[in-house]
Amino acid sequence: RRAPRAELLSSPLGDGSPAGFLPPAISEISKEINFFIVEDIRTARRFLKKIIPALNIDALTFMTLNEHTRPEEISALVEPLLEGHNVGLLSEAGLPCVADPGSQVVALAHENDIRIVPLPGPSSIFLALMASGFNGQNFTFHGYLPVDKHERVKKIKELEMMVYQKNQTQVFIETPYRNQQMMESLISVCKPHTKICVATGLTLPGENIRTLSAGQWKKTGWNDLNKKPAVFLMFS
Repeated sequence: RRAPRAELLSSPLGDGSPAGFLPPAISEISKEINFFIVEDIRTARRFLKKIIPALNIDALTFMTLNEHTRPEEISALVEPLLEGHNVGLLSEAGLPCVADPGSQVVALAHENDIRIVPLPGPSSIFLALMASGFNGQNFTFHGYLPVDKHERVKKIKELEMMVYQKNQTQVFIETPYRNQQMMESLISVCKPHTKICVATGLTLPGENIRTLSAGQWKKTGWNDLNKKPAVFLMFS
């Protein structure tokens, strides 16, 4: 029997068709997997049925990994691998383990000498970086900035300092319903000449990517960002 593999499976960034954004290997490999680690079982089932219409979805085993998963529960997720089964780690949107759960499972698989197979797919972080016009050779991704307004302002000032000290692009994201507050903080805190890129709805029909200085953003304003998946970038 072949050695088991942990297959890292990407998914689209929104509800659009997977065609054009996912390699055919995703569906081909998924056909051979009976165990999936997912963030949300309902959306995972729907996605797999979309890419493999003939799939017997009820014959599969789904294991949940999300913000509610306790550290002591991680070991149970790799048990199928230790028993010789291939396991698919399926992202809710984009790439697994990149601004997405899963790294603990991958780390534990490495500890047990399990082969890890990362498969290509879309990443909002890298698509935004590509399209920003900013430094793509020196950048840092910070995930979510603090929710508290004062802490967020303090963090933005730190990131802006890193832009100028290190010639480094700063990349971060926000929960869609807090995008407006993030944009307001950026405009009020950043120097007028500091550049800010906002990339929303990447790969989706309403995709919009715009790079302006903080001063220009303040003059021109911005469209309603509420409830839109967005990536924010800052550079000099």
